[in-house]
Amino acid sequence: MNQISTPANISQTALVERFGDIPKLVMFDLDGTLVDSVPGLAAAVDGMLIDLGCKPAGVDLVRRWVGGGQWLLVQQALEFAGLPEADYLDAGVKGFRKHYAQCSDQGLTLFPGVKAFLEFLHQNRIAMAVVTNKPIDFVPKILESLGIDHYFPETLGGECLPEKKPSALPLEHMMARFSVTPEQSLMVGDSSNDLLAAQAAKVKSLAVTYGYSRGVDISQFPSIWLGDDLSQLCA
Repeated sequence: MNQISTPANISQTALVERFGDIPKLVMFDLDGTLVDSVPGLAAAVDGMLIDLGCKPAGVDLVRRWVGGGQWLLVQQALEFAGLPEADYLDAGVKGFRKHYAQCSDQGLTLFPGVKAFLEFLHQNRIAMAVVTNKPIDFVPKILESLGIDHYFPETLGGECLPEKKPSALPLEHMMARFSVTPEQSLMVGDSSNDLLAAQAAKVKSLAVTYGYSRGVDISQFPSIWLGDDLSQLCA
């Protein structure tokens, strides 16, 4: 179990002002929050569709589908292709995973302000973890390829527990790993899944506006900050 030391001499930043104290643990969603992963996801979806004899969907369409996990992503790709889910879903997910294993790091970029925010938390000894609905198999390669894996001693994927976000269970599990309370924790995300999970776990949240919200207005969910650049919280 990971133990957390008290952060050292953190100034009165916007993060502290909004949170009301110094958080001991900050949990991050991955896709759409830390990382723009659509190029690799689109390549995997298109590879799967081509294997099934269909035309590719392309990056713009896939960007609108991302945010609900691999099963929903494949479901929407099959709907686009006119293939019945009952007959093709299992094969589609298998094909998607096969291709994504080869291209998950394709075109990856960090969103603006992410690296500065991670370094700010690291310098102030605030623990960080990734809590994503993405299959855990793909997470290490993505973090390593962007050079941010050292910030995250713990990562949790969508199939690691019986329930995934918007359930509170993944956040509760991670808080237990670090021996912290909901009052000491913070969730950062881009979608209703992230913000509903935080609400269910009684954890405060930061909401980013640039991610994969699937058309849902995330301003309707309670969060202590809503913005497009996490580095704004460092000042």
